[in-house]
Amino acid sequence: MSKNPTPLERVRDYEREQAPKLPADERPLFHLTPLVGWMNDPNGFCYYKGQYHLFYQYHPFSRQWGPMHWGHAVSDDLLHWTYLPCALAPDTAADAGGCFSGSAVPLPDGRLMLAYTGVQPAGTFRRETQAQCVAFGDGTDFEKSLLNPVVRHAHLPEGYSEFDFRDPKIWREADGTFRMVAANRHEERQGAILLFSSRDGLDWQFAGEIDASRKEYGRMWECPDFFPLDGKQVLLVSPQEMQAREEFHAGYGTMAMLGTFHEKDCQFDRESVQPVDHGLTFYAPQTTLAPDGRRLMIGWMDNWETCKEAPRRHPWYAQMSMPRELFIRNGHLYQRPIREIETMWRDTVSHEQITVQEETSLPGVQGRTLDMTVTLHPQASACRRFTLHVAKGRAHYVQVRCDLARGELIFDRSHGGSCRDIAHTRHVKAEVQNGNLTLRLLMDKESVELFINGGEQVVTSLIPTPLDADGITFAADAPVLLSIEAHHLA
Repeated sequence: MSKNPTPLERVRDYEREQAPKLPADERPLFHLTPLVGWMNDPNGFCYYKGQYHLFYQYHPFSRQWGPMHWGHAVSDDLLHWTYLPCALAPDTAADAGGCFSGSAVPLPDGRLMLAYTGVQPAGTFRRETQAQCVAFGDGTDFEKSLLNPVVRHAHLPEGYSEFDFRDPKIWREADGTFRMVAANRHEERQGAILLFSSRDGLDWQFAGEIDASRKEYGRMWECPDFFPLDGKQVLLVSPQEMQAREEFHAGYGTMAMLGTFHEKDCQFDRESVQPVDHGLTFYAPQTTLAPDGRRLMIGWMDNWETCKEAPRRHPWYAQMSMPRELFIRNGHLYQRPIREIETMWRDTVSHEQITVQEETSLPGVQGRTLDMTVTLHPQASACRRFTLHVAKGRAHYVQVRCDLARGELIFDRSHGGSCRDIAHTRHVKAEVQNGNLTLRLLMDKESVELFINGGEQVVTSLIPTPLDADGITFAADAPVLLSIEAHHLA
């Protein structure tokens, strides 16, 4: 260590010292965790120089939220990750209060450009403010622009906040123009997503407001993403302090708006609104394009309510979701696990068209690292309720209960082992389609991701259940036909 290390050098020295001490077998099998310390939002998700890069909000020095840095990892397959040194630390006047969420875009000259929110700390007679900054580098080391912040409150029309102004998502158009969407809070329209344009990534102009909450969907929108998909334009946001309505639960969540974008006048015609994930722990997703054209999304497997005072069971805290492929079907955003997961399938067990009523376990169907699809065939049955238990032991279990008559699924981790007074259940629309109802569960030690009817609805949840609780059972209130395919993962 040098005698006068910079903030970034101090973090990198700390990583080199601490990382080898952390037990690798405590980490999930295929979900990314922080190298050390704390993790929240995914940042800078991109494909660059033959690898996927994922940065993340990071406080390396403890398992609690603190001054924000950018952690960094790379992967060939989005399942196995290699950590790189910390990419950004708060070390300039533009970001002294933290390097907050943002994105990345590869440049024609071979460099990688990062865009992030720099927080300027509160001072005498002044509140903390937020503005957008950029840095350029080779994929490991980055140099911050001397022009930072390059997008600030002075760029905005009257009514927009300088205190809630964050999370830039950037991309380059075919003609080389840079675009950026960023989140803001308007004094009347509340959560709003703003569009900016630049020829060089340094000199930016305000182009307009894409959409806003207007007191319908939360007080503030965070972590926007904006992209074309299957003939529609998709706007992803993460609302804060949302009241329960329609399919949306109260609190912190994720939302997709599908519509048509008219770039000439910056007009987004919203056609539909839906939750991205109905789960208990999913927030701040970000997408990128794979080399083969797939739109991929990853999110923080937590949120600002569930992480408060959560037990710190490991030397690190938090993890990312399974990366997912996005597509649109019948005007609805669908998700499915990335196809790369199939390379981890081992010891596949199949049970075709079996009849179940009393609580039943099946040979070979158990475990906590599993990719399992359960297909119900209830059309010739009097069955009205089907129950699936996973992570089941003597005292604990996680329950998936399907009310076939109402077309509703209840995900319930109330008996999973938690003693915390937080939400443990979610109610989700889940209707029989063409005579079947399909449930695909991805389990990775302390998490469950449930994809309903091919990804029409998704429920993501951390589960506190001890790892020796690995049973799986099936039950129904009347005989019902099931087909089960379970792939153990390794």
